[in-house]
Amino acid sequence: MANENKKDFNAMLKNNKDMPKIQIVKDEKTRKKYGGNKMFFAPPLYYDKLMKKVPKGKLITVGQMRDYLAKKNNADFTDPMTAGIFVNIAAWASYQRNTDITPYWRTLKSDGELNVKYPEAIELQKRLLEEEGHTIITKGTKNIKYYVKDFEKSLVEL
Repeated sequence: MANENKKDFNAMLKNNKDMPKIQIVKDEKTRKKYGGNKMFFAPPLYYDKLMKKVPKGKLITVGQMRDYLAKKNNADFTDPMTAGIFVNIAAWASYQRNTDITPYWRTLKSDGELNVKYPEAIELQKRLLEEEGHTIITKGTKNIKYYVKDFEKSLVEL
């Protein structure tokens, strides 16, 4: 995303974009990759709601949310592209509010990686996670990425 300071993410969060909906996937490559043909599209507020359920000291991954939403809505999988976009919208919407904060910093990529697209890039998420007792580690030498050490031990159950 670009020009975040000029966008109204709270309006974007409330725009359901004709969702929720299920789409039947006909592309064999996609069906094989995700294990089925019923793809669920969840609106941004669904992700925001799940992110708000994560208590201090706990974590959730985008993959967990996608799996939960697919199962809850009788689908085989949830669209990965919109999931990533909508998680970022939820993060930025919270960042733009003074109340009703969504603890977006507790939401990691599926492998425990911090999200560079969140407000203030990695720095704010890193600081907030460390304040909650998590240890942040780096991987790589040129393209350094940040991860929560042993993140699996802190995952919430949905």
